[in-house]
Amino acid sequence: QGVWLWHLQGTKLGDVNPFYHLMPDGFLIYGIIIATVAASIASQALISGSFTLIAEAVRLNVWPKVKINYPSEQKGQLYVPSMNWILMIGCIIVVLIFEKSVNMEAAYGLSITVAMLMTTILVSVFLMRKKVPMYIIVFFLVVYGILELTFLAGNAAKILHGGWFTLILGFSLFAVMWSWANGRRIRNRYMKFVDVEEFFPILNNISRDESIPKYSSNLVYLTSANFNTEIESSVIYSIIQKHPKRADVYWFLHVDVTDAPYTMEYEVDYLIPDKLIRIDFRLGFRVEQRVNVLFRKVVEEMVAAGEIDITSKYKSLEAQKIPGDFRFVVIEKILSNSNSLRFIERITMS
Repeated sequence: QGVWLWHLQGTKLGDVNPFYHLMPDGFLIYGIIIATVAASIASQALISGSFTLIAEAVRLNVWPKVKINYPSEQKGQLYVPSMNWILMIGCIIVVLIFEKSVNMEAAYGLSITVAMLMTTILVSVFLMRKKVPMYIIVFFLVVYGILELTFLAGNAAKILHGGWFTLILGFSLFAVMWSWANGRRIRNRYMKFVDVEEFFPILNNISRDESIPKYSSNLVYLTSANFNTEIESSVIYSIIQKHPKRADVYWFLHVDVTDAPYTMEYEVDYLIPDKLIRIDFRLGFRVEQRVNVLFRKVVEEMVAAGEIDITSKYKSLEAQKIPGDFRFVVIEKILSNSNSLRFIERITMS
């Protein structure tokens, strides 16, 4: 196309499209068909690529948790309903704003240039992580950086002619990702893990202290602690502080998601025999995480194997072999206004 335009220097082209006018007259209809099919394939690649990017962003904790469907047994094939809606709404907005494809040239050109520049930066970071010699990385950055910065400078004039849309869209996505990642970092700053073994004696004593009203026969907490030797300090605080929660058995549940589609495994650790039990679930990415249902099945298997007795300890119920009750405790973390957060951190958390 560049050579074709070069040979027509000084000629007023009007609405002539170099892509189609390069084709022989007899091939034009086939060219249009091929271009249409190529556009359809490209749009599908954009859609599936967006799904993959969002799934990875969720996994890396830089995007809010969203529902992800897996239509096949391969983890790479996925469907994100919320992203599909965002793409649809975005397409409608683009059509309403620009009306004609010719009006999108500035926005499209600027987005391509920015994408090229970001790719160069990301590849450079990747090479640094792979311990590639620094002179190779610098050479790579200089060669491609100069080329792409030249393109970017040339496209800077397009900002007022549609390029502003690219900047607003990119900034909006960046704002969501930065806010989510920064908010998680702030929250984790106040999340403390403690050695659960230090609290074995007091948990034993609370469970046997009949002066404390029984909160539940079985008390269940979800934990994000990856090791069975740790537990969130908030869980311990919930059990022993202010209003102690007496129970016959305390349960800690932890869930890990595997790359296999249908993994359903669990491991039971008796931290305090018959008093404190931790269950680690390993679930495939296609397994629905209905923890309450899975937990019930595990308890039923443990009872059938004679590993635990869940019969109610109330005398009137114990005689009838009636199982004790189970109560889940969900801890909601809210940062107090008294926390010494910086101004930008307060905005992020709000």
